[in-house]
Amino acid sequence: MIVFDLKCGAGHRFEGWFASAEDFGVQREEGLIGCPKCGSASIDRIPSATRINSGVAAPVGLPVGGEATRDPELAGKDPFAMAQILYSRLVDEILTKTEDVGKAFPAEARRIYYDEAPARPIRGQASQEEHDALVDEGIPVARLPLPSGRAS
Repeated sequence: MIVFDLKCGAGHRFEGWFASAEDFGVQREEGLIGCPKCGSASIDRIPSATRINSGVAAPVGLPVGGEATRDPELAGKDPFAMAQILYSRLVDEILTKTEDVGKAFPAEARRIYYDEAPARPIRGQASQEEHDALVDEGIPVARLPLPSGRAS
């Protein structure tokens, strides 16, 4: 199952769940997708937030309410500084809990998705065209630029 963020011709945003990117395309072409607010069948995919499955039990995000004061590194920090610290932690998690497959990323992502290779978290490089092709196949990937000096 894949979730797409969608927008109708009138500008209403909503999400749709599809078996694959191809399934979305077929339903869109046949006019089977309609805006829940206005019923318009003029639907486009829009950029959506990424999700990373790093194997961490709790989702990574900005602390809410009193949670910030429980972390001495975050206590008293403005939201931008907290976001930088948390992003750095996320990058550390990605680098320590994923396998770097380098330029073989598109091929290895496909092998994992189609159960031709063991399921595991991977990272690597892909051109914009390779990334778009993976997304169009319904393969869940995310482009995450790493700060310089943190690529390995």
